Amino acid sequence: MTTPPPLASGPEGPDALRPLLAAVLDALRDGRQARGGPLPAGGPAAVGARITDAVGDVLPDDGDPDALRTLVRALAEGAADPADPLCAAHLHGPPLAVAAAADLAASVLNPSLDSWDQAPAASALEAIVTRELAHEIGLADSLVTTGGTESNQLALLLAREAHGGSVRLVCGANAHHSLPRAAWLLGLPDPVIVPAPNGTLDPAALNEALTRFTGPFLVAATAGTTDAGLIDPLPEIAGLCAAHGTRLHIDAAYGGGLVFSDRHREKLAGLEAAHTVTLDLHKLGWQPVAAGLLAVARPRELTVLHQHADYLNADDDTEAGLPDLLGRSLRTTRRPDVLKIAVTFRTLGRTGLGALVDQVCARAREFAALVQDHPGFELYDGPVISTVLFRPVPATDDAVAALRRTLLHDGRAVLGRARLDGRLWLKVTLLNPHTRPDELAGLLKLVEGTNPG
Repeated sequence: MTTPPPLASGPEGPDALRPLLAAVLDALRDGRQARGGPLPAGGPAAVGARITDAVGDVLPDDGDPDALRTLVRALAEGAADPADPLCAAHLHGPPLAVAAAADLAASVLNPSLDSWDQAPAASALEAIVTRELAHEIGLADSLVTTGGTESNQLALLLAREAHGGSVRLVCGANAHHSLPRAAWLLGLPDPVIVPAPNGTLDPAALNEALTRFTGPFLVAATAGTTDAGLIDPLPEIAGLCAAHGTRLHIDAAYGGGLVFSDRHREKLAGLEAAHTVTLDLHKLGWQPVAAGLLAVARPRELTVLHQHADYLNADDDTEAGLPDLLGRSLRTTRRPDVLKIAVTFRTLGRTGLGALVDQVCARAREFAALVQDHPGFELYDGPVISTVLFRPVPATDDAVAALRRTLLHDGRAVLGRARLDGRLWLKVTLLNPHTRPDELAGLLKLVEGTNPG
């Protein structure tokens, strides 16, 4: 009889994992060295060819004992590395080592947060941490999600149910695409899109919309836009919502991490007035994906998520004191993403997390100053969080787009793109607290010297 392969957990798990982890770490190192930069050179065709070669037969008749090393190395060689200072396009930050290590433990133990008997300790940990995280931003409780898209959809769902089955979304033209998509998925009326001149929601236009259209409404404001990292005027918006008796959701997937910083926390004034708040800790929280949350002001509203499945939350089990977890998510099987969050918070503390936030915000200001002082570039505006928009002067939008693609194809830098004021801008999102000022200067010099082909 063939001996089954070893398991990750159980009494033999640690000994089985040690050589495998060594192989993974070696493969990550070798792949990073082979890549030699922020992302692989050659574009999609070249990367696809290398991955096809590494994979070979996806499901061969006989297994390959070296598959772990081979595929991890190939993935590392073909990765866009968010820890590289020249990889600065998106809200896709480098995870902390301690958080990644905690995530390994979550994978090994493999609890599923759909019933207490699958996750006794994890369910208790999640309840404690989510409640305290919500208190941190002035609300009562929170749910763990996969990120901003799921959180925003949950916020609309809770609003719909609170209003008896229908609500109309009112959001700025700067709102994340997941909000109108969530309205569509939930069968809600077409959203009212409010102008966002200068990249932030216009309170006067919001007031006019709330006066002119028929509700009930859910107003969605943004604390940290994906294009420029801008924050809507939250206190004014909260005041308008209160005056109109309108529910308020704040999408703080990006900017919510400012709450950890004594220096930047005031930018989130008004957050505590929201009924629901989206927060992503895989952005300004340095967690491995996924680490999203939806904070709620009224925990009783979560009862609409309740479902009964006798094999998971039988009434007599619940009455006997076993926690009912099905009302904590739209998902059933659910990994304990809260573990890495809890480990990070305990390891770094508020001071440590705040220092990371302050560092990336400072790097953004430094990069903006370099751009502003350079006669060959135009700066969109000073950064609000850690995003900087700039473009060569003079350059057409087509030239800006081509320059970005040239850097991507050559594997030299990963820059984002954003369209504001009718023009296309290069976007740098700084989420790596280890980035040095000389590396920022090197990035600008690289852009300056790139001739799009």
